[in-house]
Amino acid sequence: MPATAKREAQRVLDNLPEDTTLEQIQYHLYVLQKIEEGQRAIDEGRVIPHEDVVRRMDKWLRD
Repeated sequence: MPATAKREAQRVLDNLPEDTTLEQIQYHLYVLQKIEEGQRAIDEGRVIPHEDVVRRMDKWLRD
């Protein structure tokens, strides 16, 4: 069964030291959220092939 958001947040909290600040907790949850968004984008095919990125960057860096 896939982990729920609450379970994932609890896992993050359980792995942080006791003296972790609220700002650090927010950052860790933010990073987890962004990783999950990236994973969904991959699953849905919303990605740019590496070769296209290299081509775009080459053009951008030359201009």
